[in-house]
Amino acid sequence: MDIQIKNHYFLIAGVLAILFAATHAWNGQSAVLPTLFVNEISLDTRIIFSYVWHIITVENLIFGIVFMILAIQSDRSKIQFTAWTITSLLLVRLIIILGITVYYDVSALAATLIDTIAILIYVALIILGITMKGRRSMSSQSSRKI
Repeated sequence: MDIQIKNHYFLIAGVLAILFAATHAWNGQSAVLPTLFVNEISLDTRIIFSYVWHIITVENLIFGIVFMILAIQSDRSKIQFTAWTITSLLLVRLIIILGITVYYDVSALAATLIDTIAILIYVALIILGITMKGRRSMSSQSSRKI
């Protein structure tokens, strides 16, 4: 099987997204979700929080798979639309995280620093991958095959 990587930025973004999904799931199962099993929190709230947590995990996994597929594609118009769509979702996610944190407890903003940096690096890699058009593609510089 001869698969050429046409966009290394998307490949890296895909691997990062899958790692984000794994760490999000692990953190949720080991630290966040078990704290919901206190008597003061209603069952409905626990259910909603649990499925929202898992939705984000699965979104990250799907983003990772999509970017790994985009890394080998050559149709720029479809690639760019998909990448910009995912980028906008990630930036809106970041705005919501920061906005809600500031709204409820501005002093907790420092706790979002790692997530903020991770999302910004992730978005930067995606934008680099999108803007490769004007540059010589990485695959033409070094033809790597999987």
